[in-house]
Amino acid sequence: MNTYRENCHKIDDLLATYGYVLDKKEFENWAGLFTDECAYNVFSLDNVERGLPLAYMMDDNRARLLDRVKFIEEVWAGTIDPYRTRHTIQRNMTVDLGDGLYEVHSNFIVAYTEASGTAGIIAMGHYEDTVQVNESGALFVSKNAYIDNTPPRYLVYPL
Repeated sequence: MNTYRENCHKIDDLLATYGYVLDKKEFENWAGLFTDECAYNVFSLDNVERGLPLAYMMDDNRARLLDRVKFIEEVWAGTIDPYRTRHTIQRNMTVDLGDGLYEVHSNFIVAYTEASGTAGIIAMGHYEDTVQVNESGALFVSKNAYIDNTPPRYLVYPL
C-alpha cells in the first residue's frame, strides 16, 4: 500500500474517532485529537458567504480547547439541558500538502436527542481540516466546521 493510501486510512480513523468521542461525551479525548498548536472553529456558512466573521465557536489554541472541556464538564454542569449526539462524517476530498500535512474536506450531519426523547438534526454542513499525519497516526492542526442550517437549539458540545 502506498503512503498516500496509508495516510488516508489514518485520516479516516481520525474522523471516525472524532465522531465517536464526541458521541460518548469524552471531551478530554476530543481535545487530544488536536496538535499542540491548533485551531477549532464553527461558522455559519451563510455568515461566511456574507463576509461576516462571526462564529459559534472559536478556539485558536489547545488551551482554549481545554477551557471548552472544563466549561462543558464543570462550569455549565447542571445549568444546561444535556443532549446526546450522533455524528455521521463522510470524507470526500484529501489533498497532500507535503511534509505529512493534508487538506481534508468532509460532509457531516450531527443528530441530537434531548432528555425528553425529542430528536432532530442539530447541524449539517462540511468540515475543512488540516491534518498532520505521521507514523503513529493523525491529528487535527485545524478544524473548521461550516454549518448549512440554523441549529434548532443552542450549541454546547463541539460539532
